[in-house]
Amino acid sequence: MYRTHTCNALNEKHVGMEVTLSGWVKSRRDHGGLIFVDLRDRYGMTQIVADPTHARQAHALLDQVRPEYVIRVTGKVRPRPKGSENTKLKTGIVEIICDNVDILNESKTPPFEIDRDDIENEELRLKYRYLDLRRDRMKRNLEVRHRTIKFIRDFLDREGFLEIETPILIKGTPEGSREYLVPSRLHPGKFYVLPQSPQQLKQLSMIAGLDKYFQIARCFRDEDQRGDRQPEFTQLDLEMSFVDEKDVMDINEALMIALCEAVAPNKKIIKKPFPRITWSEAMNRYGSDKPDMRFGMELLDGTEIFKSSGFKVFADATAKGGVVKMLHVPGGAKFPRSKIDELTELAKVYGAKGLAYITQENNELKSPILKFLNEKEIAAFKKASAIKNGDTVFFTADEFITACTSLGHVRLACGDEFKLRDPNAFAFLWVVDFPMFEWSKEENCITAAHHPFCSIKVEDIPLLEKEPLKARAKAYDFVLNGVEVGGGSIRIHKQNVQAKIFDILGISKEDAKRRFGHMLEAFTYGAPPHGGIAWGLDRLVMIFCDEPNIREVIAFPKDQKARDLMLDAPSEMPEKQITEMHIKTILLKKS
Repeated sequence: MYRTHTCNALNEKHVGMEVTLSGWVKSRRDHGGLIFVDLRDRYGMTQIVADPTHARQAHALLDQVRPEYVIRVTGKVRPRPKGSENTKLKTGIVEIICDNVDILNESKTPPFEIDRDDIENEELRLKYRYLDLRRDRMKRNLEVRHRTIKFIRDFLDREGFLEIETPILIKGTPEGSREYLVPSRLHPGKFYVLPQSPQQLKQLSMIAGLDKYFQIARCFRDEDQRGDRQPEFTQLDLEMSFVDEKDVMDINEALMIALCEAVAPNKKIIKKPFPRITWSEAMNRYGSDKPDMRFGMELLDGTEIFKSSGFKVFADATAKGGVVKMLHVPGGAKFPRSKIDELTELAKVYGAKGLAYITQENNELKSPILKFLNEKEIAAFKKASAIKNGDTVFFTADEFITACTSLGHVRLACGDEFKLRDPNAFAFLWVVDFPMFEWSKEENCITAAHHPFCSIKVEDIPLLEKEPLKARAKAYDFVLNGVEVGGGSIRIHKQNVQAKIFDILGISKEDAKRRFGHMLEAFTYGAPPHGGIAWGLDRLVMIFCDEPNIREVIAFPKDQKARDLMLDAPSEMPEKQITEMHIKTILLKKS
């Protein structure tokens, strides 16, 4: 028998009991003959004591062990001597006096200290991930992830949802991100792809009459990596029949509230029910389609005030149909010039040509742009911004998206500067009525803002003929603390409407049949009205655990270059295997 208890199970009720524990040596201490070993497993830690006068052989073996050795210990539970209790441990008032020890496996010296939570070399951590996962922080994160997914499964089961697994090898229908290709050995020259999401399959499940579907789905995207992205990730995928936007949002909101109370009870949900604002309102007020609502500092509009301004930057932007946006930062007058320069560079990263500002101190406005403004503009500005002594107002002037987005990021930076983003507060909201289409400057054409299967707001259907860029989708995003944790829509369920959307997107009938023929045909067999959502579970657990990136909540993640450092993947394959797949590799010279 390897163990009768785990290393977190023993307490005063077990005093006098003979027990067997197995685990890893966290530390060993020699105190003048007595040897103390902290034995660790996934569940916790127990102190082992070896006394040479009690069990000489066990004492000799424990004298040989080093950190991370795997051992089995048998002995009796006894109270720790008075004054030596450790109240931070569940087992801290007892210890085991050792009778027998078996060294089950030795260990080399680890490449980093298992006990440390501040290991800076992430590459080393990922290469030795199996050691990294022994650390308490990582175990806690995986436990939170487990409880999150289990709670979701149990909740949706009670609500009548079926968990349905969809295939990993599917047909390639290029849209959005790059897909991972899988060559077929049995069908030369043809390929499967790994799913970016089960989008089409869950819609087909609704056409199948399954009514309520969900899946903890693995998804794959061949894209550049960031802190909240991985080439393979996990999402809660959910779809429902005979629903509108409110039905989908209501069930997801109820699930999220219950989940937070169960898994993150230390976090305070600021507002229930969750606010619901339109995409246009979110951009105008917060400069983001996923605004952080933990603090105010909303954007203001100065377009009307400055549309005929002597300040050429403002006048040119409004003349081209753009906007002037303002951000009132209470206390911003304390920013040194270096901070303003930093904020200006931040705005430029998101497309702004610059960042103008006006500061008020001792009832006097100060700014390089004041000489270009007339008294009427200054008076209107003071009234609209409500600027006070010690404050600063920042400006961007550009087309709508750029002006709002760039100033929105300045807003977040100012919020951080004044510590306004409470890490223990959860600010949820729904953003609705997204644009159905957007104009791609790179491709010089209309593209789907979300995906081509979103239904259109009924009142906007007439816009599809002549002004499709003004049409709004029945789409909704789930936002938490400025992070999009979910997104979905009511789907198109009629073939003629879906065909119209493909036409607007420039997808020919032949191309639509080749890529989406299965969907179009399925629509002819009685597709019900349906809609759904997908949650980014990695991102959500990251927020629950207060982690800076999703790699900290995934057991075996890839690095920022999509490499698995532990398994050394991707790797070269034998030429024979490549030939069997009917492919050949071509090494392109770097330009």
